Amino acid sequence: MTAPAPLDTPLIVGKHTFTSRLFVGTGKYASFELMRECLAASATECVTVAVRRVKLGGPPSENLMSFIDGKYTILPNTAGCFTAADAIRTAHLSREALGTSLVKLEVLADPKTLLPEPVGTLEACRELMKEGFTVLVYTSDDPVMARRLAELGVASVMPAGSPIGSGQGVLNPNNIRIILETVRPEFKIPIIVDAGVGTASDVSIAMELGADGVLLNTGIAHAKDPLRMAYAMKAACEAGRLAHLAGRIPRKLYANASSPMEGRIAPADTGAIPGE
Repeated sequence: MTAPAPLDTPLIVGKHTFTSRLFVGTGKYASFELMRECLAASATECVTVAVRRVKLGGPPSENLMSFIDGKYTILPNTAGCFTAADAIRTAHLSREALGTSLVKLEVLADPKTLLPEPVGTLEACRELMKEGFTVLVYTSDDPVMARRLAELGVASVMPAGSPIGSGQGVLNPNNIRIILETVRPEFKIPIIVDAGVGTASDVSIAMELGADGVLLNTGIAHAKDPLRMAYAMKAACEAGRLAHLAGRIPRKLYANASSPMEGRIAPADTGAIPGE
């Protein structure tokens, strides 16, 4: 017997190849032990680390990296940076501390909305690309901004589904769709929806739109049962991706019988109700 054809192809981000399309953060968990369990349950292969907000040294019991299995690709992020200079400095710190040129770039506008600051994001992105970083860049869902970032040669554009930690899901699917239909094919880079995921259906919606992946943190870490939610997010990511590849049926205003009417004995001859 021949082996069945694979249902999907791997996700390629820069020089990295992933089977899982779910990216999971390491912050906000009640304990490092719970974080480790949730990462395993999600089946993620790439985890984000907020370099400015965690201890990367000291006793193993206080060191985040002691609880992250070596099988994961570490994606440092510049969370908490509100200027391009801070983000660039944090990226250099992460490269020195973690030995990777991968970086998820975040330059935020203010601490209340945590919306991306467009000018600072472009400035930091341009500089980090010159310095040899592999940049995955968090941005708004503005298709024009997504294009400007892609033109710089980033490894991935990461439009927000909704504000960070808000749990509102994908608020503007039309903009995400435009980015997928214009930026991705021209620049040949993955589009990963980042931020705002509240539950499993949010992940499925993003993946059914055609996103190449989803990055989340709070949706698992702050769930009533984070471990169960991690399993749910894994299943939702896989289901949404397969549904996108399979292609949904068209939406129609009126009913369409599941059983074909052609070639059937007329209801008048049998007393049957049409469609039975």
